[in-house]
Amino acid sequence: MIGYLIAAPFIGLLFMGIHRKAIARIQGRPGPPVWQEVLHTLKFSFKETWVPRTASKPLYIGIVIIAIAIWVGALYIVMLGGSLLLLFGIYMVHKMVEHGVGLSPGSPYAKFGGVRSVISASSEIPLFAVVAGIYFTTGSLMISDIIQYQAEHGPLLFSLLPAAIAMYIVILSKMHYGPFSIVEAKEIVSGYKTEHFGAWRAGLEVSDAIKTFVLLMAFVLVFWGALSPVLLFVAMLILLISLSFVCAVTPMLGPYDSVTVQLVTIVILVAWMALLGVIA
Repeated sequence: MIGYLIAAPFIGLLFMGIHRKAIARIQGRPGPPVWQEVLHTLKFSFKETWVPRTASKPLYIGIVIIAIAIWVGALYIVMLGGSLLLLFGIYMVHKMVEHGVGLSPGSPYAKFGGVRSVISASSEIPLFAVVAGIYFTTGSLMISDIIQYQAEHGPLLFSLLPAAIAMYIVILSKMHYGPFSIVEAKEIVSGYKTEHFGAWRAGLEVSDAIKTFVLLMAFVLVFWGALSPVLLFVAMLILLISLSFVCAVTPMLGPYDSVTVQLVTIVILVAWMALLGVIA
C-alpha cells in the first residue's frame, strides 16, 4: 500500500504526459515529452505561492488539501478491495471540489469553470448503470468480491459490456482535452484551476494524477480482474491510449451539447439496466 501511495502520483503524472503525447501524435503533431506533466508539477512546486486578495483563504487552501485527501482515500479503497459505492461517492465529491476550487479565488474565469462542473454532473449518472449491472450479476459491490467472481466466471468486460461502456464514458469525462472536458475549456483559460498557482497548483496536479491512476486501475480490476503489477500497468496504459484516441479525434463539446450526449447515453443504459434487472 505504501509503495502504491508513493508510485501513484508519479505514474499518474506520467500517464497524463503520455495522454498528451498520444493525442499530439494521433493529430500529426510532435507533442511534449511524456514526462512534461512531472516537470510542470515540479515547476509549480518551486514557484512563488500566495493567495489572491479576492480569495476566501480557508477555502482556497483547504480545497487543495481535500482534493488530494479524497483521491488518496479512493486509492486506499481500491487497494483494499472495498466498496464500489464508496469509490463512486468519492468521485462525486470530486465534483464539489471542482466547484469549490472554481469559486474560492473570486475570479470570473475560475468561477465559470466551477459552474460548469455543476453542469457536467450528468456524467456521473452512468455510474448507477455500472453499480446496478455489477450487483445484478455478481451479487456484490465489493471490489474484492467482483475480482473473485471474475476469477471463476471470466472478465465482466464481455458479459457486462454496457456497464463497461458507462464507466468508460465516466472516465472519459475526467480526461484532459476530451469531448466532455468542459470545466477546462480554453475559452475560460484553465477552467476552475485558473487562479491556483505555485504549490497550490502543484497540489491540484498531484490530485489529478492520483485520480487518473485510481480510475484506470479501478476499471481494469472491475472489468478484467486481478493482474500482476506489470500486467496491470500494461492494461491501464492500453486503456489510457484508447481514451487518448477518442480525445484526439473528437472535438470538445459545448456545455449543453455535452449534457445532451450524456443524457442520451443514460437513457440507453437505464433501459439496459431495467432489462437486466427483470432477467436477474
